[in-house]
Amino acid sequence: MSNARIARHTVAALAILAVWASSKPATADSYPSGKITIVVAFAPGGFADTMARVVAQGLGERLHQNVVVENHSGAGGNIGAEIVAHAKPDGYTLLVTTTALAINETLFEKKQFSAHDLKTVAMTASSPESLVTSPDNPAKNLPDFIKAMKGKTINFGSAGVGTGSHIEAEYFFKFLAKAPAQHIPFQGGAPAVNAAIGNQIDILAATLGGAVAAQLTAGKLKGLGIAAEKRDPIVPNVPTYAEQGFPNFTAASWVGIFAPAKTDPHILETLNGAINQVLKNQEVQTKLIALGFDPIVESQGQADAMFNNEITKWGGMVKALNLSVN
Repeated sequence: MSNARIARHTVAALAILAVWASSKPATADSYPSGKITIVVAFAPGGFADTMARVVAQGLGERLHQNVVVENHSGAGGNIGAEIVAHAKPDGYTLLVTTTALAINETLFEKKQFSAHDLKTVAMTASSPESLVTSPDNPAKNLPDFIKAMKGKTINFGSAGVGTGSHIEAEYFFKFLAKAPAQHIPFQGGAPAVNAAIGNQIDILAATLGGAVAAQLTAGKLKGLGIAAEKRDPIVPNVPTYAEQGFPNFTAASWVGIFAPAKTDPHILETLNGAINQVLKNQEVQTKLIALGFDPIVESQGQADAMFNNEITKWGGMVKALNLSVN
């Protein structure tokens, strides 16, 4: 064989090898060696976005790489989730999303990805769902409120159809309190909170953390109950559902970080460890707790197990309520 033909065959073989190597999932040997992109499935300004930027800064410092945040909102978080579900599983494209990812697995009849196309990297923080009302409402707790509304349909508001707050509250009224209730959806949390403050709805279903905790502390809203195992230190006067005769029911909204499903397990562990270091930072913990969120520091396996349990839990409520989005 001539030297020219040998050279051509060698170049061709190297090209094939390069394509084969680039198609393989990235390994932990050289990770990370470039920019990491965090896709937030919601608009800027919300808690998911805030958490993503806290994590991005901490990851950049610990992994010595540039970490950027991109917002791809819409379809209840499905647009951003789909982008990451179909991304190359190399650890350089991550998703920050909320409980919506677990809910949407059952709620949406048609979407272009499955939750199983993603792998949990870490759960970062959670906050219990709550039921709150105007300070003008004379009810001191949930039994008082339900008794006062007997014979009437309860108008409860939330940040939108299919949110965790909507599903949790509708399930509570239908199956636990056995009280007739009508859902009033708003276009986001802020207008829902304002409607409750203005006494335009009977009661508001909302995640405790963030705006609701702040309004409760300021006395602009009254807390009737939280769907948690114990009272929250930020609003210690608000009782749990269990304390009021509704045991064995909890519901919380969380923010989690995900990667494409076929990402190398060692890369997932690297990311999980770095994110946990961010969450262990005292300044970060203090900020989260002040907002009404509980920091979560778990192994990658524990986080993945939690997410799968959430799919089952929220899916059960969605099915019981016969809710669906085409």
